[in-house]
Amino acid sequence: MKKLKHFSSSDIKNLERFYRANLINSISGYKPANLIGTYSEKGIANLALFSSVVHLGANPALLGYIQRPVGEFSHTYKNIKKNQYYTINHVHENFIEKAHFTSAKFDEDTSEFEMCKLTEENLLEFKAPFVKESDIKIGMKFVQEVPISLNNTILIIGKIEHLFIHEDAIVEDGSVNLNCVNDVSISGLDTYHRVKQFGKFSYAKPNDLPDL
Repeated sequence: MKKLKHFSSSDIKNLERFYRANLINSISGYKPANLIGTYSEKGIANLALFSSVVHLGANPALLGYIQRPVGEFSHTYKNIKKNQYYTINHVHENFIEKAHFTSAKFDEDTSEFEMCKLTEENLLEFKAPFVKESDIKIGMKFVQEVPISLNNTILIIGKIEHLFIHEDAIVEDGSVNLNCVNDVSISGLDTYHRVKQFGKFSYAKPNDLPDL
C-alpha cells in the first residue's frame, strides 16, 4: 500500500521558507518553459523565463501568464505596460541552460539576450524581440491585467498577433507535436524535463465512451 505524507494548511504555513517554496512550486506538476521578450523604454531587449503561461481561449486567441508581485526587477511587466507588446518563445533542450539563467536579476540596462548568449530576432517589424533559437514563437499584444489580491500577483492577458511554428511540428488536425521541437517542461523552480508524447485520444463524448 502506498504511504502518503499529509500536510495540513497550518503545516504548510509553518514550513521553512525555501522548503515550502520548493514544495508548492512542484505540486502543480509539469509546467511549460517559455521565454518572454520585451523592449525597454530605452530600446534594450529584455528576456525572462516564465513557467506560468496558460491557454485562455482560441476565439479570440488569448494566452495569459502570472506576474509575481511587482518590484524593482519586474522589467517584463513594466515593459509590457509601457509598450503593449511582447513575445512568448518555447524553450527547447538545446538551450535550457541559457534560458534558465535569464531569470537572474540583471539591471534594466542589461540585455539577457547578450548575457545569456541567446539571439535577438526581429520579425515583421514587431515591437518586441523574438528568440531566434526557438522553433515556436508567439507575438503578443497586451489586452488586460487581472489583479489577484490574495498574493499581489497579476494575471496578464494577451492576444496572439503572430504565430511562428516549425512546419514539421504542425499535425494535420492543427495540433502541435512538441516532441518534434524537443520542448522542455519545468517542475518546481529549477528542474527541467523532456516532453514525451505517449497517447492521443478522440474527442470525449458521453455517448461514445470506449471500453474503459
